[in-house]
Amino acid sequence: MKVLSETAFISGKYAKEFEESFAKYIGANHCVAVANGTDALEIGLQAIGVGAGDEVLVPANTFFATAEAVSNIGAKPVFVDIDENYYNIDSAKIEEKITPKTKAIIPVHLYGLPAEMDEIMAIAKKHNLKVLEDCAQAHGATYKGKTVGTFGDVATFSFYPSKNLGAFGDAGAIVSNSKDVADKARLIANHGQPEKYKHNLVGRNSRMDGIQAAVLSIKLPHLEIWLEARRKHAETYNKLLADSGLIVPIAPEHSRHTYHLYVVQVPNREKVMAKLAEDGIDSGLHYPIALPFLEAYADFGHQPSDFPVAHSQMDKILSLPMYAELTDEMIETVCRSLKNAVALTATN
Repeated sequence: MKVLSETAFISGKYAKEFEESFAKYIGANHCVAVANGTDALEIGLQAIGVGAGDEVLVPANTFFATAEAVSNIGAKPVFVDIDENYYNIDSAKIEEKITPKTKAIIPVHLYGLPAEMDEIMAIAKKHNLKVLEDCAQAHGATYKGKTVGTFGDVATFSFYPSKNLGAFGDAGAIVSNSKDVADKARLIANHGQPEKYKHNLVGRNSRMDGIQAAVLSIKLPHLEIWLEARRKHAETYNKLLADSGLIVPIAPEHSRHTYHLYVVQVPNREKVMAKLAEDGIDSGLHYPIALPFLEAYADFGHQPSDFPVAHSQMDKILSLPMYAELTDEMIETVCRSLKNAVALTATN
């Protein structure tokens, strides 16, 4: 109501308040609130100096926006296969993809599990590369006690409504410990103007909606409670599925997984999904086609053998219901239905 009565619709003091509180929560020096997570990626890349002709290393399995942002600023996404256990970029396969044109690495903390940042940062330092952390699914996740979004040169977040911290529409943010990076990001996001009608560079219009900022400020203090609920639900899932023979998510002891998604691997996935649907249980695919094999990047000419892990998991990964308000009874129902579906499809 304050936003409406003050007509503080675009950026303004409520966005600033959220920037300050979110930066404090993450443990970063600076936060720039923008219109959505994809804008955050594009602006974040530009703010660290990535541009036309550069190459950026991107994991083979993530949402399209990660690679799309690279392409949209005139750079080229170079895909790296994923770790078969953790779904994130395989740090052991990064260096073989580095060329003289490589400018940056984008580790994605997929599904809420941090990528192996010590190894990634060491490679980046060795080859003088920039690092943008894609934290769209990992609000509050930690790696060796440190919150994701504070390792790289810049990090980006999405507050799409389904995220662990979601707005009531589209919203995003860029965080950095560098004032120069944050200042450039803010400049780009506001038509290149440090003050009204003074345009220092050609930027764009990407400012957080005041209502979304207010919603996020109200929800942020509850985030830790919601994250712990998700972690508890994941433990319950793992316990109930321990005898199923299915591959369930695991996390290294040094990482705090926040379970934006709870992803299992199942045989006969389409049939299993149909059986779950018959029982009134929704499931999802994140993501059914790995980035190198999408039509958008068909001209790259990639083959399954180029990314064997990402390709082999494409027809197996399945996202089960995961949100803070789940109950043990609901999880038990899902697991019972899933086990029955797997058993039935195995015999048909």
